[in-house]
Amino acid sequence: GWLDAHYDPVANLYTFSSCIALADLHGDGDNKLVVGDLGTGAGNTKLKVYRGIGLLSENTLLDLPTGLVSFLMDQHEPRTPAIAVASGPFIYIYKNLRPYFKFTLPFLEVNTLEQDVWSQARQMSLPSVPTLMDVTGQFDVEFRIIIACRNGNIYILRRDSPKPKYCIELCSHPVGLVRMGKNVVVGCAQETLQGYTQKGKKLWTAYLPAPVTTMAVLDLPTRGFQAVLVALANCEVHVYRDKNLVSTIKTPDVVSSICFGRYGREDGTLIMTTKGGGLIVKILKRTAVFDERDSAPGPPLAQSIRLNVPKKTKLYVDQTMRERENAVAMHRAFQMDLSRLRLAAARTYVKALESSLTPVSASLAEPLKMNAVVQGLGPSFKLTLNIQNTAVCRPVMNLAVSFLYDDRLYRMRTAFFKIPLLVPGLNYPIDTFVECLSEKGISDIIKVFVLREGKSVPLLTAHINMPASEGLALN
Repeated sequence: GWLDAHYDPVANLYTFSSCIALADLHGDGDNKLVVGDLGTGAGNTKLKVYRGIGLLSENTLLDLPTGLVSFLMDQHEPRTPAIAVASGPFIYIYKNLRPYFKFTLPFLEVNTLEQDVWSQARQMSLPSVPTLMDVTGQFDVEFRIIIACRNGNIYILRRDSPKPKYCIELCSHPVGLVRMGKNVVVGCAQETLQGYTQKGKKLWTAYLPAPVTTMAVLDLPTRGFQAVLVALANCEVHVYRDKNLVSTIKTPDVVSSICFGRYGREDGTLIMTTKGGGLIVKILKRTAVFDERDSAPGPPLAQSIRLNVPKKTKLYVDQTMRERENAVAMHRAFQMDLSRLRLAAARTYVKALESSLTPVSASLAEPLKMNAVVQGLGPSFKLTLNIQNTAVCRPVMNLAVSFLYDDRLYRMRTAFFKIPLLVPGLNYPIDTFVECLSEKGISDIIKVFVLREGKSVPLLTAHINMPASEGLALN
């Protein structure tokens, strides 16, 4: 919904959102862009005025600008605003793009008519140093001052109270503060955007993909549309209406200041300056429509639809009552069964280790691995044992293999033989033949033991489930 009107990556504009404003300086309906430029070093700070895409004028500032506003200082027609720039200990007033006044803040004598006003303002105290501020209303009628402080809290001052009327405690420090109607929107350091009422009640929280760099209000009175512009450190600008993300703008660099309003004769103009000194101007399309639905990734809308859950049956209610009344006994029975299961598993595991029933030996001195393969239909079967030494560099020797079987069912040509030296990493296949003596289709288990000379406990044990003989014996 945005048109790319202008982009100058080498505009050499280094500023913040507090030092940028749009104002009709000549009363001709052609708004200008006024920027307090921080420059790149000492002596480069300037007040610059842009018209369209060109620089109209510039004035040198003696110190870094910290704030810039346009205001009406008289009732003469045509009503042309003046520019006030806070720079160092001074406030400079420019009228018709020329220096008009310079106020020195510490030594300025307070006007006697304003003495009461300043004395009342002096009575308003805060528990911490303010960093961000938003003011609305009139001093003589009613006003609210929303102040974000360094202690991570937001305080709201009203006319009838010298101390903060409300306090908003944030989970992290605020880095951006704007007012949306009667609500306050705060950007926090923990990559969140939070909405509050003017009385400090939390309304919503939106989670951001990157840290906030600056914030501003997008106000379109002709359409009755208000939103919050949030510039992020991932080169994106998000447009939020309440907690809903309605638009995302990609930028070529991180945005350091942002301003939305009437520029030239175009009402919906978005002006941004980047961290590298660039100037970006975008225009909102007149046909642009912001979808009220949240475009941020997350659960679908169907998830918030209430399910038509059936009524609770009598059986369900009885079971719930039984579980509630016997919760302790049921939990104890479950824990008892779980403990028994763990005990049975531990006993089986220990038994397997003690009888060497695992396919990998538990001995560190002879790290071996074995598997068996049976080939043939019967009555003669070929039995192949694959034995491997899994040590890194130490060979294994003096090993033997023994078979234990039912001699009424099987006969083996060699039931005991020695294994040659096992080099680490190599697979040694050992073959032997088994003959089935029964013609009734009966099968049994043949146990294989890998032994070491001088030890009675086998290093490895394997149980081979022999298949039933399907062949005919040859006479």
